[in-house]
Amino acid sequence: MDAELFPRARTEIAPGAVHVPDWLDATRQRELLTACRRWARGPAGLRTVRTPGGGTMSARQVCLGWHWYPYAYAKTVVDGDDAPVKPFPHWLGDLGRRAAADALGDRAAEAAAYDIALINFYDAEARMGMHRDGDEKSPAPVVSFSLGDACVFRFGNTENRTRPYTDVELRSGDLFVFGGPSRLAYHGVPRVHPGTAPPELGLTGRLNLTLRVSGL
Repeated sequence: MDAELFPRARTEIAPGAVHVPDWLDATRQRELLTACRRWARGPAGLRTVRTPGGGTMSARQVCLGWHWYPYAYAKTVVDGDDAPVKPFPHWLGDLGRRAAADALGDRAAEAAAYDIALINFYDAEARMGMHRDGDEKSPAPVVSFSLGDACVFRFGNTENRTRPYTDVELRSGDLFVFGGPSRLAYHGVPRVHPGTAPPELGLTGRLNLTLRVSGL
């Protein structure tokens, strides 16, 4: 929004979990969107994720560096076209390290060797159930960038998928980082707000870029 009645402030949602509004400026958002559109092309492009029980995720996904499938990592798209996963770019790792250090105030985060990106595309009907990012071997913080439509991001506890949790509105350009005691907290996206993306971005829907350290 151009004018906020109450300006959005940086907020620690839980120990080690920090929301930083508007961390990405308009230029960087456009650059990331251009890159995401390139990565989404096949081979090893945007796909529908199928769960072991036969269901499908409503958010579609493309991976960089390592290919995630429920619930492991591989170097090829084993649940799709079996093409080699697209490489993880150094510049994206640099961005992730800066984001983690800025959000957590921890200079040690600058040494995190980010080597995975999971990029999820949400249309107006897409959701993400409560889950935790537990398939990595590294405890390094998870870095999340939002582009396009705003959403409700539900950040929970480390014990179960139910309460207590906190709902946070994530808008285009927002940063969310979680590490330390919150690294394995359950989280999800119960709602997307269609039509809320910045018009100048040229994106219908929501993109979420999640950076992780594999430890593999």
